[in-house]
Amino acid sequence: MKGILGKKLGMTQVFTPEGNVIAVSVIEAGPCVVLQKKDLNIDGYEAVQLGFSDKKESRSNKPEQGHAKKANATPKRYVREIRGVDLGSLEVGQELKADIFTEGEFVDVTGTTKGKGFQGVIKRWGQSRGPMAHGSRYHRRPGSMGSIQANRVPKGKRLPGHMGHTTVTVQKLEIIKVDVERNVLLVKGAIPGPKNSFVKVKETVKK
Repeated sequence: MKGILGKKLGMTQVFTPEGNVIAVSVIEAGPCVVLQKKDLNIDGYEAVQLGFSDKKESRSNKPEQGHAKKANATPKRYVREIRGVDLGSLEVGQELKADIFTEGEFVDVTGTTKGKGFQGVIKRWGQSRGPMAHGSRYHRRPGSMGSIQANRVPKGKRLPGHMGHTTVTVQKLEIIKVDVERNVLLVKGAIPGPKNSFVKVKETVKK
């Protein structure tokens, strides 16, 4: 298993030699710094901790500065762990770039979706509206609650609430192109999150 952290730059399109158009997401993959190696005996599991995008020391606290200093790096804005990595091939302070991936490989991309704020049931769950006649008094409100005992709302009930801003993983996306000079990956299809949002790119679990 291998992975890297990056930033979504947006979407574009590329043409195949046959003349077909492929929509791709542009990801700035790295450079990332190995901040820590989690050991099975000490931490209870094995993983590698990566850091991406420098952060001003004035905006970081002392623990963050000391943690990054152990890897001879500056504090990072985006820090995530990746499990299943061959720890013997990595060293603390090592820099990872987009060239760890090659064209044709498949990856899983994890990001945070766009936040939509507080939304009603029509936009949040795709429910239908009621009649629009003036006397109906029922237009975009939720439907019948059914038999709710003791005013208890069951878990998972489709009601108005906060929409979006959740962690989502899109699996098995093909890497169309790797730009080593710019540290950019072109991944087929859409990935979660707005422009300039941070994402985690891992080798796919769906072989």
